[in-house]
Amino acid sequence: MNDVFRQFLEVLNLEKIDECLYRGSTLKTHHPRVFGGQVFAQAMRAAQDTVKKNRFIHSQHAYFLRPGDTALPIIYTVDEIRDGTSFTTRRVIASQRGKAIFNTSMSFQIREQGLRHQHKMPDCAGPDELEDDQVSWQRAATSLIGDKKNTFKPRPIELRSVEPMDYLNPKRRVPHQHIWLRARGKMDEDDDKNHGIHEAILSYASDFNLMSTALLPHEKSVFDRNLQPASLDHAIWFHDEFRVDNWLLYSLDSPYAGNSRGFNRGTFFTKDGRLVASTVQEGLMRIHPEK
Repeated sequence: MNDVFRQFLEVLNLEKIDECLYRGSTLKTHHPRVFGGQVFAQAMRAAQDTVKKNRFIHSQHAYFLRPGDTALPIIYTVDEIRDGTSFTTRRVIASQRGKAIFNTSMSFQIREQGLRHQHKMPDCAGPDELEDDQVSWQRAATSLIGDKKNTFKPRPIELRSVEPMDYLNPKRRVPHQHIWLRARGKMDEDDDKNHGIHEAILSYASDFNLMSTALLPHEKSVFDRNLQPASLDHAIWFHDEFRVDNWLLYSLDSPYAGNSRGFNRGTFFTKDGRLVASTVQEGLMRIHPEK
């Protein structure tokens, strides 16, 4: 298993301090702010630990309140709101220095049979035909200076873009993109027994490239020096079972941007075409005047 991915799994293994109280660490990074997807996933892991194993998360809705400091641990407080006959509800607050940085609600459900339909998976190139985004990012990093060179360090999730984006010289495009993704390494037997781990990893991965979709029509990327980007809120729904160490197609679009905010949507499909999860996010895209 890839070392970066193994370290990531350790970060998702929270320390239980007391009943409904957990402490999480952060992957080593040059960034001063915690990646939103990490807090999103760790909060899910905290809630999952308080839920019966026959109940699986089907939705999570979150707000990012303050930037997280990568030098400090994050405290997760779980509120066991309700345990019903078939649904369970949890609320989690993540905090640092005694202040909330993140707030989220989650719903869990037992497996049930019912009516079924889904959208068809987009027709696009498969992952075997595409280059690992990490390779193209490393090429781009050679033109950066100082700490910016560390921006494209290896991630625990492998991404292969169908329509690669040049982050340093973005071109105007329609706000649609498709990305194949999977964990950088096969989950072993012990990991598979870890209740809800695949959903937590996908929730982390869902934060990649969402905001960049809304930037596509504007010839800008997150590296634009006049852009102030930040995640405002994020939600994810799990529809069907999947493995995050198998390829999933992430289909993204942005139907609207305005008032310094960009709205983004994403759907995840297995290689055989099953729609297994959907996500939405609104991000701050504030443009500051040239100095």
